[in-house]
Amino acid sequence: MSASASRAPLAERSDGLLVAGMIVAGLGALVLRLAALGDANAPVLFGLTYLALGTASVALALPAASDGRVGTPLVLVIGLCAVALAAGWGPAFPRAHGPEVLGLDLLAAVAEEAFFRRLVYGGLLRFGAVAAIGGSALLFAAVHVPIYGPAVFWVDLGAGLLFSWQRWASGTWGAPAATHAAANLLAVLR
Repeated sequence: MSASASRAPLAERSDGLLVAGMIVAGLGALVLRLAALGDANAPVLFGLTYLALGTASVALALPAASDGRVGTPLVLVIGLCAVALAAGWGPAFPRAHGPEVLGLDLLAAVAEEAFFRRLVYGGLLRFGAVAAIGGSALLFAAVHVPIYGPAVFWVDLGAGLLFSWQRWASGTWGAPAATHAAANLLAVLR
């Protein structure tokens, strides 16, 4: 057995531990948003949290995606149509309005997609596409419950499944990031 072949399992384990550690740290950062809710500096703290989360999620090396099934433009159009339909039918949750909220929501969408559809999805992909799609969608829904309450779980699970399907179908996290940004824009303007 060659030296490089004997090191592969250890490298895979350490990469898996790094991804798992990043996922736990990212989820912790998202949950810690609760501590800043009453703080006047909350928008700045939220922005810094999302900036750090997105940057760390993109910086971590993951294997190249080879699971794309459909072209990104078609996946993006399907996602945007689904979000537009859901915005007309779904429940409206109370949201603050203003340019700072819009900016923060757009940053949050991209950072969350880098985290959930790049890092979490990429970490779960070794267990298969169903685990990656379902697991990243479930975590996405669960992390929003402490902020918005249990009523948002099913809405965010549906959105998470859409975004995760887009990730699988396009092979990139860019399509779900654009769709998520559009969804957040609609939520603020609604």
